[in-house]
Amino acid sequence: MAGRLPACVIDVGTGYSKLGFAGNKEPQFIIPSAIAIKESARVGDTNTRRITKGIEDLDFFIGDEAFDATGYSIKYPVRHGLVEDWDLMERFLEQCVFKYLRAEPEDHYFLLTEPPLNTPENREYTAEIMFETFNVPGLYIAVQAVLALAASWASRSAEERTLTGIVVDSGDGVTHVIPVAEGYVIGSCIKHIPIAGRNITSFIQSLLRDREVGIPPEQSLETAKAIKEKHCYICPDIAKEFAKYDTEPGKWVRNYTGTNMVTKQPFSVDVGHERFMGPEIFFHPEFSNPDFTIPLSEIVDNVIQNCPIDVRRPLYNNIVLSGGSTMFKDFGRRLQRDIKRSVDTRLRISENLSEGRIKPKPIDVQVITHHMQRYAVWFGGSMLASTPEFYQVCHTKAAYEEYGPSICRHNPVFGTMT
Repeated sequence: MAGRLPACVIDVGTGYSKLGFAGNKEPQFIIPSAIAIKESARVGDTNTRRITKGIEDLDFFIGDEAFDATGYSIKYPVRHGLVEDWDLMERFLEQCVFKYLRAEPEDHYFLLTEPPLNTPENREYTAEIMFETFNVPGLYIAVQAVLALAASWASRSAEERTLTGIVVDSGDGVTHVIPVAEGYVIGSCIKHIPIAGRNITSFIQSLLRDREVGIPPEQSLETAKAIKEKHCYICPDIAKEFAKYDTEPGKWVRNYTGTNMVTKQPFSVDVGHERFMGPEIFFHPEFSNPDFTIPLSEIVDNVIQNCPIDVRRPLYNNIVLSGGSTMFKDFGRRLQRDIKRSVDTRLRISENLSEGRIKPKPIDVQVITHHMQRYAVWFGGSMLASTPEFYQVCHTKAAYEEYGPSICRHNPVFGTMT
C-alpha cells in the first residue's frame, strides 16, 4: 500500500525500553522501564483492572522523569524479562506511544518483542492492550532471540545469513541462552542464567564498599554502574591480571571522579581490580553467587549438546551476542576461547576412547560480535518491520475482532527472515 507510515518497534526490557520507527538504525528513545505513580492510585490490583479511570490514572511518569518525580512511588512493570503488572504496562505503553513516539496508533502497525518462554496468555494480554486500548491496525509479536539473529546479518554477506544459531542475550535483569533453528526457538533447551548487568553493578558496589574508598553511600550504586560502563573489561586470565595490577598499577589503575550530591564536594576513586573482577562473574559466577557456579561458556556448550544432533554444528558456528551486558571489551573472544576449549577436550576424549580408530571432524566455534549488538533486538525488529512481507504476517484488527486475542498466540516466521 503506497504512503503507508512506518511501523512502530517497541522493545520493553527489564532495565531499559527501546522505542522507534522501522527502517531506522537505532531506536529514537531509550528510557528506563520504570513508572512513577501516586501510592493512593489504585494501580496493580488486577481485580479492579480497567474499572477505575479517574484523574489519578493520568497522574504518572515514565522513564527518566519517573526518578525525578517527588512524592511518587517507582514501580517496574517488567521483572527478569517478563511483564509482572499489565495495568502498569498499559500505562507505560500509553506514554511510549503518545509522549515519546508521538504517533497516532490507528495509523501505524506495531512490532513488539517478547522474551523466550513467554506464555500464550501474555501474548493475549498484549493483543488486548494494543487492539482495544490503542486500536492499532496490525500487530506482530516477535521473539527477541530471532530478532537478535536477524540483527547479526548487518555484519555478514547475504549467503552467510541464517536464522540458525545460539543467542546469548544479556541485559540488565536477566541472561538467556537461546537456541534457534530455522527461525524457531528450541524451547526445551533454553537456559536462564541469574547473572546480568544489575548483578555486575552490585558486585562492583560490594568490592568498592569493602575497600571503603570514600564514595557517598547514597551514590554507591550509580558510581558502581558508571565504573562498570566506563572502565570494565573481560580478561583472558584472572591470575595474570592480578599480577599486572600489582606490578604496574600506574598503567592499569583508572581514576573515577564524581560530585557528592549533598555537600557538592568532588570525590575520586581509584578503580583497580574492579575493572576485570566485575564482568568476570560471567565466567566465575561463584564470586558473587555461591548458589550458582556454572560458567557461561559451559552453559552455552550444554545447551548446544541438548539440541538435536543435526543442528549442533551450525549452532556452534553461529553464537550471537545481544544486549548491553555483552558489550564488555573481549567478551566474545573469551567466550569463544572457553567454548572451543570444552569442545576440543570432548573430541580428544572421544578419540582416546576409540583408541584412535575414530577421528572426529573438528568443530568450528564462532562467536559473532557486531556493531549493532547493544540494541540488537530492536535493530532486528526495525529491519524486519521495514520489509513488505511484515504487513502480510501481522495480525490485523479485523482478524482480532472476528477471532479474539487467541490469534496472537502464534506469530509466523516469515520468508524474508530466512
